[in-house]
Amino acid sequence: MASIHPESLRVGRQRTLAFALIASVFVAATCGLVYELLASTIASYLLGDSVTQFSTVIGAYLFAMGIGSWCSRYVRRDELRLFVRVEILVAAIGGWTAAALFLLFPMVDEFRIALYALVFAIGFLVGLEIPLLVRILRGDFALRDTVSTVLTFDYVGALAASLLFPLILMPYIGMIRTGFLFGLANVGVALALVWIMPERRRLAAEGIAGIAVALSLLMGFIGSERFQRWAETASIEEPIIHAVSTPYQRIVLTRRGDNVSLFLNGNLQFSSIDEYRYHEALVLPAMGRVASPANVLILGGGDGLAAREVLRHPGVERVTLVDLDPAMTEMFAETPLLARLNGGALSDARMTVINADGFRWVREAEGRYDVIIVDFPDPTNLSLGKLYSTTFYRSLSRILAPGGIASIQSGSPFVAPNAFWTVSATLEEAGLTTRPYHAYVPSFGDWGFTLAAHGDIAGRAAILPGGRFVTAATEPGLFDFPPDMARRAVPPNRLDNQALVRTFADEWRRYDG
Repeated sequence: MASIHPESLRVGRQRTLAFALIASVFVAATCGLVYELLASTIASYLLGDSVTQFSTVIGAYLFAMGIGSWCSRYVRRDELRLFVRVEILVAAIGGWTAAALFLLFPMVDEFRIALYALVFAIGFLVGLEIPLLVRILRGDFALRDTVSTVLTFDYVGALAASLLFPLILMPYIGMIRTGFLFGLANVGVALALVWIMPERRRLAAEGIAGIAVALSLLMGFIGSERFQRWAETASIEEPIIHAVSTPYQRIVLTRRGDNVSLFLNGNLQFSSIDEYRYHEALVLPAMGRVASPANVLILGGGDGLAAREVLRHPGVERVTLVDLDPAMTEMFAETPLLARLNGGALSDARMTVINADGFRWVREAEGRYDVIIVDFPDPTNLSLGKLYSTTFYRSLSRILAPGGIASIQSGSPFVAPNAFWTVSATLEEAGLTTRPYHAYVPSFGDWGFTLAAHGDIAGRAAILPGGRFVTAATEPGLFDFPPDMARRAVPPNRLDNQALVRTFADEWRRYDG
């Protein structure tokens, strides 16, 4: 029986190790970019103003990578061992980052310090990876081949992460699970290298550390929903009865006694004890000023509460509700507790529910609507800010019937007066006449709305059904603004600058301290 030459074994092991290291470039690059995207997305989710958060997080991450690359020059020996340690550290920090950020947000005052400390730590370690790999591989390839191969796999890994993150990871796995999953990938690289290396006994400590980190990440992955619940309980401070992550948002329902509250992405949307004030104010002034509101469009409002108020009007024949998230409309149509809140509006024979992006749907819509109710979330990011732009309102104007009226949720005229009056300025820039008003809703404070039409609004008499809050006697007072909420000279919100998003964030930040 022929024996295998020791030199052949050594060469084979070296090649296996080289290919493993090249594969690790792809994994490391993919994981590194996923951690960066997670931190940016979570910062936008928790702090608002997505442009600022993505810009500063990415900038800090790249700067930290530069520092890590520069510091790699001081590594004089044992590069492979250090690379294994770096992978274990990246896995531990990066894998736990999403869970840690959600848990820290309601607990620490200086959340941004924790955010950028984690981003810097991950960036620094990722910055060490490429120089170390180039130096490890230069014994197996010519320098130019080593650099081109490492950078090629690094860029391909970045492409994989940029496609996986929005198309698969965010919609179907969620932020916390994604962090743990890619932490496992990172530590898997480290453990694979330990196993492949012929002198694995010398790396016994690294192998034990890698296994410990892998077990902690696996436990975190399994318990990720519990971490999310802990974070939400600390932030919301209400008993959670239902929580689900959809491809579009995080939906949380709480209940204390008879009060049911809805939170989307951590922001209160309604409280059942006083939501009628908000929805009557949003719907009734518009419905009461249209002679025959037969055909009504509701944009947003997937909870069906605005639809409930619309359907109470005897002249309504058709209602079209356009909401992005099917999980939202299905939940409020099929869950008995929630269907009771909206009076079964989403199952009414006159109702058509369409799950689509409101911006695109309005641009492509045909036909005209007598009343349009716009119940979008506040403009906390660019995706929502476009729904308050001149571009969107021009599309809205096109489908508003002659004699019709639109009613738009416009934010707080007390906390964010510049943002509130920007809605009027933007509607007017789009060619519509406006009439702003406001109402006190205990859960939100003084809240504002805007009527918009092709012609005069002030001269139209309102015929109002007897609401619990908005009546013929109380409605005229909604249009009076005290001096501290009076109109401001503000520019319209255009799609190319999204000034409203920055204004909204600045005013609420000053108010919240």
